[in-house]
Amino acid sequence: MISKNKIKSIVALHQKKFRKEEGLFIAEGEKVVNDLLISGWKVVSVIGIPDYLNEQNFSSDIEVIDVTSDELSRISTLSSPNSVLAIAEIPNENQAIDFSSGLKLVLDNIKDPGNLGALLRIADWFGITEVICSNDSVDCFNPKVVMASMGSLFRVNVIYTDLATVFKENLASHSLPVYGTLLSGENLFQMKKSNDGFIILGNESNGISKEIAGFITNAIHIPSFARNKNGQPDSLNVSIAAGIVCAQFKSAPTDL
Repeated sequence: MISKNKIKSIVALHQKKFRKEEGLFIAEGEKVVNDLLISGWKVVSVIGIPDYLNEQNFSSDIEVIDVTSDELSRISTLSSPNSVLAIAEIPNENQAIDFSSGLKLVLDNIKDPGNLGALLRIADWFGITEVICSNDSVDCFNPKVVMASMGSLFRVNVIYTDLATVFKENLASHSLPVYGTLLSGENLFQMKKSNDGFIILGNESNGISKEIAGFITNAIHIPSFARNKNGQPDSLNVSIAAGIVCAQFKSAPTDL
């Protein structure tokens, strides 16, 4: 049984304002919650149906609430709720960027929760541990992002910051290459690539903003091989583009 006050406090976390105020977020679904439970992140509550709860061993400091499917649907963000929902603490957001080495995915004004979740999965898959988001990108603790990331959110360091400030610091003190996906860029499949640097991906509709594009040192273009005489796709979904770019960088990177 779950109280009315508990339902109200959980439903409030569907909104960014209350997630910020409470420092808490929602994770839903067995795969996502199971990954959360082994992540080392602080889990406050697990709310689930008996079939799920009875198969788990929970730490004594986690509040465990047994609910019916109807009760779960009242707090879920999903149209067809899964068997479990968890509440966890948002970790410290004041994280410094590691300029020393490695590839970093930079997301400029990504708005769609599904896209951000997919981008986190792509970064995780290709061993990119830092994803740097512009402050106007969708909140990574949006329940739809958490779900779409399928647990990758808990394994990737997501940093929200002013991108121009990051690139100014890089230019002044580090000089790591800055790659960006542009129509005027060099053929991704033929260009030299570095093991270190920033890969910028832009907004779903408008691409990389003019200000941030000014920091690009190595423009990337994914050429189309479409053979339809009546036209070809004018663009790729941002997460698809990210997968292609990351695969190319990881398959045969060559230092500049």
